[in-house]
Amino acid sequence: MKKQDRQRLIRQLLSSQDIERQEDFVRLLEEQNIHVTQATISRDIKEMQLVKVPAASGGYRYNMPIQKTLDTKKKLKRTLQDAYVSVAVQGKDVIIKVLPGNGPATSALIDQMDFDFVFGTIGDDKTVLAICTDDDGALQLQSVINELLE
Repeated sequence: MKKQDRQRLIRQLLSSQDIERQEDFVRLLEEQNIHVTQATISRDIKEMQLVKVPAASGGYRYNMPIQKTLDTKKKLKRTLQDAYVSVAVQGKDVIIKVLPGNGPATSALIDQMDFDFVFGTIGDDKTVLAICTDDDGALQLQSVINELLE
């Protein structure tokens, strides 16, 4: 497996569960028939600049660097403030209208935020469809968008 693919998988694992130790990465990857050593994981952690943050369980877990999330949030806020037209929610779907040319960037930024309540997004020239995990997730995304516009 290529390093890029392995690191993409590590990011997916981080978004779906709390990982407290390097050995947990090794075990989770083994479960997917990807054989790596703890030393390889250690190098990936360093290269990806993963950080340990407090976990709900009381211990610590690995997470993506906080600065990256803050930068993405800043970019999303700026993009919405410059291009936002409207937002509408129906069930677990959210439609975000933006000025022409801003749909792909807005969609990509929402994806990069790694919201656990957003399943995925599709963006065309001036519209973003965000499919959330449930109806409450759609309302959460609408709330986040409204907060970023303040």
